[in-house]
Amino acid sequence: MIPFDFQSRTRIVFEPRAVARLGDIAGEHGARRVLVVSDEGVIKAGHTERGLEALRDAGIEAYLFDQVQENPTTKDVEAGVTMAQRYDPEMIVGFGGGSAMDCAKGINFILSNGGQMKDYWGVGKALKPMLPMIAVPTTAGTGSEAQSFALISDADTHVKMACGDKKAACRVAILDPELTLTQPAQVTSLTGIDALAHALETFVTKRRNSVSLAFSREAWRLLSYHFPRVLKEPDNLEARGGMQLGACFAGLAIENSMLGATHALANPLTAEYGLVHGQAIATMLPHVIRFNGELCHTWYQELIDIAVNDGSTEDSSTAPSRLADFVSELIAQAALPQHLSVQGVTRDKLPILAESAAKQWTASFNPREVGDAELFTLYQNAFDAS
Repeated sequence: MIPFDFQSRTRIVFEPRAVARLGDIAGEHGARRVLVVSDEGVIKAGHTERGLEALRDAGIEAYLFDQVQENPTTKDVEAGVTMAQRYDPEMIVGFGGGSAMDCAKGINFILSNGGQMKDYWGVGKALKPMLPMIAVPTTAGTGSEAQSFALISDADTHVKMACGDKKAACRVAILDPELTLTQPAQVTSLTGIDALAHALETFVTKRRNSVSLAFSREAWRLLSYHFPRVLKEPDNLEARGGMQLGACFAGLAIENSMLGATHALANPLTAEYGLVHGQAIATMLPHVIRFNGELCHTWYQELIDIAVNDGSTEDSSTAPSRLADFVSELIAQAALPQHLSVQGVTRDKLPILAESAAKQWTASFNPREVGDAELFTLYQNAFDAS
């Protein structure tokens, strides 16, 4: 018997053109002034303006904070807080990918509770109520819309801080698959692999439970089926919807299960070498699957059966290898490099990266124990094809 404590804090609205409902939904929460947090790419695509128009049509004053960069930093959050203090919003809307949603949460922490971002590094450190938030994801990746965590990098040290509090969970997540149609191919690839990793890791962590498994399993079913279709048919709205819903379910799984060694290994690659998060995940994920297979082969058997469904009767001992190969093939289809040696990483830095990875919070939830030595070996395995 595995205990759990589950309460759904986020209402999920899923349908094409759902962004048109943003104003009405914000009004249901009594908001008359709203800060919208978005990024340059989403603004250029015209999506943010659609959200702003929906808010204004509902008689709501909408103010746009557009200084969000990929992997938001404490400086981004501070700039957003300064703007928010000028307009005194009653609600915050995170409109974009994971960076915009995380930055919006970071702004909410400090605007509502004061202090600095590092004060909230960890879990449950916000003592005062926070402003209601709505998330409008324009990618299918992080699942941040369904989580109570903000991932913010320290602008000086580049350390990524996971700041979590149930009060930071979004009241509503508006999933409009039409907003994901304009994603560049590489963004589709990188965010899709990240979402797949979320489904895979949450399915086997030490904190897995009946609730998280339900979300992990359905997320994997949706993502493993629709990801190759989105890569081949980027205008396929049905596939886009499957990816967006799968990413959201994977986010709910994270909220109830946490992540593992893949994310622990990825974060130092981003901090030290500037590797995009999804690319770092893609490089490390197959190797972690094989490593964890010693303990998780029966669980991996279930996942590969869902993905392939070919009636195979192979022994479950081969499941980790088959699952890792399946994921590697998806990464190849996404045209993402799979070895650290071609991404600017040098072999002499692997011990330093391993030491940093061992300090990552998610490493502690990996089903198989990992320390400096194990993580160093995983970096070595990912370094080149030999």
